[in-house]
Amino acid sequence: MPSRRIRVTGTPEAPLRAALTALRTELGVPETFPPEVLAEAEAAAKAPVPPAEDATDIPFFTIDPPTSMDLDQAMHLSRRGSGFRVRYAIADVAAFVAPGGALDAEAHRRVTTLYFPDEKTPLHPPLLSEGAASLLPDVTRPAVLWTIELDADGRTSAVDVRRALVRSRAKLDYATAQRRIDAGTAEEPLALLKDIGEARERLEVERGGISLNVPEQEIVERDHTYELAYRAPLPADGWNAQISLLTGMAAADLMLTHGTGVLRTLPAAPDGAVGRLHRTAHALHIDWPHHMSYAALIRSLDPHLPHHAAFLQECTTLLRGAGYTVFRDGNLPPITTHAAVAAPYTHCTAPLRRLVDRYASELCLAPGNPPAWVLAGLDALPKQMADGTRLAGTVERECVDIVEAALLKDRVGDLFDGYVVDVEEHQPTVGKVQLDTPAVVARLEGGTTPLPLGERLRVRLTQADPGTTKVRFAPA
Repeated sequence: MPSRRIRVTGTPEAPLRAALTALRTELGVPETFPPEVLAEAEAAAKAPVPPAEDATDIPFFTIDPPTSMDLDQAMHLSRRGSGFRVRYAIADVAAFVAPGGALDAEAHRRVTTLYFPDEKTPLHPPLLSEGAASLLPDVTRPAVLWTIELDADGRTSAVDVRRALVRSRAKLDYATAQRRIDAGTAEEPLALLKDIGEARERLEVERGGISLNVPEQEIVERDHTYELAYRAPLPADGWNAQISLLTGMAAADLMLTHGTGVLRTLPAAPDGAVGRLHRTAHALHIDWPHHMSYAALIRSLDPHLPHHAAFLQECTTLLRGAGYTVFRDGNLPPITTHAAVAAPYTHCTAPLRRLVDRYASELCLAPGNPPAWVLAGLDALPKQMADGTRLAGTVERECVDIVEAALLKDRVGDLFDGYVVDVEEHQPTVGKVQLDTPAVVARLEGGTTPLPLGERLRVRLTQADPGTTKVRFAPA
C-alpha cells in the first residue's frame, strides 16, 4: 500500500529530533534490542543454516532507495524463448532465526520495521537485517529463490521455489536503474525490467488491478534550512513493484493449491466510498466519465500535477480495509483476493522488515508439509500483523504532523495558496488543504462558510509547533 513516508536528508534540527524522540517514547517504541536477542543474532550471523543448492553463478542485482541496507530482494531477468524467466531471491530470515528463540520472540513483539524521518526501528537487529541476512552486493547469502517462467505476454507458466545460496553483483537505486534503461546502456537483466514490468502492467489493466503512484514527501536540507517537496515515483519504481507483485501472486496461488496459507486480502470498496471519490474528482476538476472504471482513471493521472497528487492521496482510503487471512486443511476463506491486485496475493518478499513474510516463505517451500512452528503460529498472525500495521500507520501519521509543524513553526500568520482537497460531510467548514508549496497537506478550519472542495484557496497558518500541536490553517 502506498504510504506518506517522509525521508529526511541532512541532520534534523533539534526541535524536530526532540519531537520524534518524544513520539517514540509515547508509543512505546523500543530503543534497543535486549542483550539476549543481540547475542543470538551474533551467533546466527556467524553460522546460518546453509541451503543445499548453490546459485551464486547467477548475477543478481538489487534496486532500492540509495541509503537502504536492509535488502530483502535481488533479481535476475532473462529471456526464455519468446517469454521470460524471472529469478527473484528473497532474504532467508529463517536461516538465522530459530523458532522459539529470543530473536523469534522479539520479532513477534515488533512485527514490522517502523520508519521515522530521522531513523528506523528495525524488526531484526541490524547485524542481521543490514548485515548477515541482507542481500548486499559481492557477498554470499542464503535465500529463498523463486524462478517464475513467463510467456511472451508476461503470464505465469511455471513456478519453482527452493532454498539456495546467492550472490548479488550490484546495488542499484531507482534513479540509476531508470537512467540506464532510458539511455539504452542497461545490460539485458536490467533492461528486461522494463519489458517485463510493462507486460505485467498490461495484465494488471486486463484483470482490473490498481497501482497507486502516490508522490512521496521528502525533506531536503538546503542552506541550513529545510524544504518539503514531493517526489513522484519513476516508471522503474512501478516495474520493480510488479516483480514483487508477481511473486506474491505466485505464492498465493501455491498456498491455495495446497490448502494452507496466509493471504493479504482486501474486499471490494463499498459503493459509498467510490461515490465519494467521484465527488472529490469532480471537485478537483479531474475528468472521470461514467463509462471509465476507477482503475482506468488512476492510470490516467499524473502524480506531478498537484490536483492529481491530491486525488491519488485520497484514493488510498479505499485500501484501508486490507488484512491478513489464514486458512488451513483445504478450508478456503470466503475472500481470497486483494481488490487492488484483483487476484489472490500474499506478502512474501520483505521478510527482513515484516514478520508474516517469513511464514509465507516457509509455506511455499514446503506447501504440503510446512514446519510445525509455522502451523503453530499461523492462527495468531492476522492479529499480530494488524496490531503492527496499526502502529506503523500511527507512526506515519504522527511523523507527517511533526515534520510539517517543524518546517512551518516560524511562519505562523503567513499566507499560502493551495487546493481544498477534503471537506467533512457533516461539518463543511472543516477539511484539508494541500499547499502549492511547501508540500504540506493539513487540517483547515475556522471559517464561517462551507469550504469549496477542489477549489484554490488562500489560507493562513494559525498554528505549528512540533512539540505540542499539529499544523492548522484557516481561510484567509
